Order: sequence, then structure tokens, then C-alpha cells
Amino acid sequence: MAENKAVMIIGGGLAGCEAAWQILRRGHAVHLYEMKPQKYSPAHKMDTLAELVCSNSFKSNSLDNATGLLKEEMRRLNSLILYFADQTAVAAGSALAVDRIKFSQKVQGELEKQSNFTLSRIEVTKISKDFLTIIASGPLTSDSLAQEISQMSGSAYLYFYDAIAPIIEAGSIDMDKVFWASRYDKGTPDYLNCPLTKEEYEFFRQELLAAEKVAPKPFEEIHHFEGCLPIEVLAFRGEKSLAFGPMKPVGLINPKTNSLAYAVVQLRRENTPGTLFNMVGFQTKLTWPEQKRIFQLIPGLENAQFSRYGSIHRNTYIHSPSLLLPSLQLKTNENIFYAGQITGVEGYTESAAMGLLAGLNTATLIEGRQLQPPPLKTAIGALLHYITSSKSANCFQPMNINFGLLEKLPEKKYKKKDKNILHVNNSLQALNEWIRIQKLD
Repeated sequence: MAENKAVMIIGGGLAGCEAAWQILRRGHAVHLYEMKPQKYSPAHKMDTLAELVCSNSFKSNSLDNATGLLKEEMRRLNSLILYFADQTAVAAGSALAVDRIKFSQKVQGELEKQSNFTLSRIEVTKISKDFLTIIASGPLTSDSLAQEISQMSGSAYLYFYDAIAPIIEAGSIDMDKVFWASRYDKGTPDYLNCPLTKEEYEFFRQELLAAEKVAPKPFEEIHHFEGCLPIEVLAFRGEKSLAFGPMKPVGLINPKTNSLAYAVVQLRRENTPGTLFNMVGFQTKLTWPEQKRIFQLIPGLENAQFSRYGSIHRNTYIHSPSLLLPSLQLKTNENIFYAGQITGVEGYTESAAMGLLAGLNTATLIEGRQLQPPPLKTAIGALLHYITSSKSANCFQPMNINFGLLEKLPEKKYKKKDKNILHVNNSLQALNEWIRIQKLD
């Protein structure tokens, strides 16, 4: 093992901050390196740590959902990211959405309070193999660091393209044409819904298909992640692909007309005051002028003012099944850990979860013991198992948490809801036992 000194963490995103917290709270020192504001990726804008660059939503907070289960597991493991996500939550029905500015500020503030925490604002381009390091540089790892990682791992990179959804100023929305509701009346009515007729939907889709897109660079081969497809790519897949996807009206009765629209565009609060709204599921690679022209075709958004347009950027991740141990250590060097989206998980919560495990594994290594992986019955254990032991190693792709990753239930016919509840009960019971045995209380 490396000599006893501060653990080096590269990257101040969700995973890097979570890993830092898990190490700090066990009494060990951390030196976190973040290249902002010296250098920004194409998607980052803020100079604070734990910046949310895409949506402000951590997705479902409900325990009948796999992402909700993962959140509850992380709360029981004293997650810094989930603590401040809860503290800065904005109304979003059954989802956990946050005020991204307050969230980022609180995460950074808490880390900086710790006496054994050091923050350096410089880009890391070389990695020492001689002391404990967690690489949490994220899906937008700088080119220089990416080359260093590639050389160190002896593995070629996989990558895909991810797109960011636009944000709209609330005051520019025509409230007479939209309505407040959450799907199936689940939770409070926290979403603004823009209803479209069949004719409006079909015209909107045709304009999407004909719109000018941002062209990739000549050397770039596009690989979209299926869980986060640009809205225009979905539109290309079929006449009703949007109406059955991000624009599905099911469960959204318009109280003004007591009817169901043909399609609906949902807007979610972006900040606590409710002055900004995110276009749910509208990640895009359209040019900015086309975004304004086409999205203003949506009823209620005719005069929409955009505080941020959608954009496209490269997401990079390693081939974890061949490179990483279940501890998230590099197989060829036990001093090097990986954390976050660069490991091949997808989503804010999933990224922070892998940061949490990398931090715990590093801390217990310093303490002279080895942490056993979480049980496969748990969401966090199942996600870890997927990225480090994927049976699809030859075509490894990023993955969100889902109940299908968890250990199979006994052979029996279950209703979906009952099956999910059983997964949750088994998971939390197994997690509590793992925490006790691994002495993580």
C-alpha cells in the first residue's frame, strides 16, 4: 500500500466530493484537485465543486423505484451528496430536484470546513503510482489527463455523446396555456405541462427532423447513450416515438379542460424561487437558433426566453470490467481507484454512489483492512457488480441503476409493484447487515 499521506482525489464533481467526504469523516486527510476555474470543460460554467451540468434532478425519490432505493441506501451510508440534495430540494413531485447553485455551494462549504481537507485549483495531467489516488475526473475528463489515464491503464477509451436540456425563464411562459400537474397525481402538482394537439405534435416533430444540428468534428464517431437520447434522435425513430417517450401525456389530465392532450412537454423547476424551468427530456444537439425557433412552437412557450440552450459534449468512460476490481481499484495498481461516471455508471446518484464506495474502500485500506463489496441484493452492490463484472464486457455501455441489476428473487410470479417492494425490503435489510459486519456505523 502507498505511504501514509493525504489521499489525492482528481475531480471535484459529485463522485470526487462524495469520496472525499467518506475519507474525511473517518479521520483521514484528503487533497482534492479541481481544474476549475483555471480550466473549464465544454459543459461546466460554475467555479464551485459538485456542479450539476445537465438536469437539476436526481430523479425519483420514491422507494418503489430503483433510483429511490439507491438514494435511501446512500443516506444510510452518510452520503454528503444526498444530505445536501435533500437540504436544497425544490418542488418536483416524487423526484428529488435541487437548486443547483445552493447545492453546489453547500457541498463545497462543508468540505472546506474540514481541517484535514485541502483543495487545489489546478489541472492534473500526471498521476503518481506511488500513493493513494482516486480518479473522479468525470465524463468530461480533459484531453491531457485522458491520455495519461489511457497510458496508465493500457486500455483504449470508450465514449459516447450526451446532450443537455435547455432552461427557460419562468416569466416568459404563457401560464394561460399550461397547467400544473404531476403524472398520475403522484405527489404535489409540481410540473408545468404544455399540452399539444395531434396537429401541433406532428408539425413540431417534422420541424425537429428538418432542423439544423450541431455537426460533430471530423474525427468524432457518435455513440449516444440510450438512456439520454437527444430529442431529435428520438423523433427520427418513429412518428409516435416522442408521444410514447418524453412527451407522453399519460397520467396528465389538464384541469382546465378535464382532458388528455395528444402529447405534453413537461417543465420542472430549476431553482428554489421557481424563476427557471428545465425542459424535461429535451436534451438536444440542435443549433441555438433552431432551438429557439422550434421550441417556441410549443404551446405556452411562444415567447420563451432561454437562460441556457441545450448543448452536446463528449462523455468518456473506462472499460471497467477489464480494468477494475470490485473495490474500484485498478487491477494493475492497488493505489489507484476510480469513481463516478468515468467508471461506466450513468446519472447523478449513480456517480455519487461510486464515489461513496471508492471513498470507503480507500479509507478502510488506510486502516489496514479490506471492505467487502455490498451484497448483490442492494442497489449500490448490484451497480458496482455490473461495472466490474459485466457479462457484456465486450460491448460494455454506461448503465443507470434498475431493479433488473439486483439479485434475482425466488422463482415466483409477482406483480411489478410487489416485486419492487420485495427488492426494497431485501435490499435495506441486507445493507443494514453489511454496514454492521463491515463496521461502517
